[in-house]
Amino acid sequence: MTTAVLIGPPGSGKTTLGKLLAERLGVGFRDTDTDVEAVAGKPVSDIFVEDGEERFRELEHQAVRRALAEHDGVLSLGGGAVLNPETQALLDGHTVVYLEVGLADAVQRVGLASARPLLVLNPRSQLKKLMEERRPIYERLAVLTVKTDKREPEELAEEILKELAK
Repeated sequence: MTTAVLIGPPGSGKTTLGKLLAERLGVGFRDTDTDVEAVAGKPVSDIFVEDGEERFRELEHQAVRRALAEHDGVLSLGGGAVLNPETQALLDGHTVVYLEVGLADAVQRVGLASARPLLVLNPRSQLKKLMEERRPIYERLAVLTVKTDKREPEELAEEILKELAK
């Protein structure tokens, strides 16, 4: 069983914080976007452009299912992975940590000249929209919510580690 599953929108710090948490816990780190890229043999942005979002979401769901079954460390999910109801069901019973981030911090972290496929046209507006659409799902799935705005990864890792120890 995974130690912790990190969810949240782009720019919330899932990869950065996930690696740090895994290191502190002495467990492995896995990112489902990386798994998808390995299976597809190309970057996520190319999958979106060449194969479409629907195909990407299929690959993403398969990656999450596989990772939850195989990986016992810290797992970072792509920001939209939680949109799939089957993926939501798979997360039941896991320690899901929602990394909550405000729009200003997310924009600063992601950058507006990003290669993120869902943020191509009017990135700030798109990011705001997807954050608002996904927030209720993130909140419902999380057993722990951590606000990441204006905070350093080390501070966030300590907070999460204290909560995981309870």
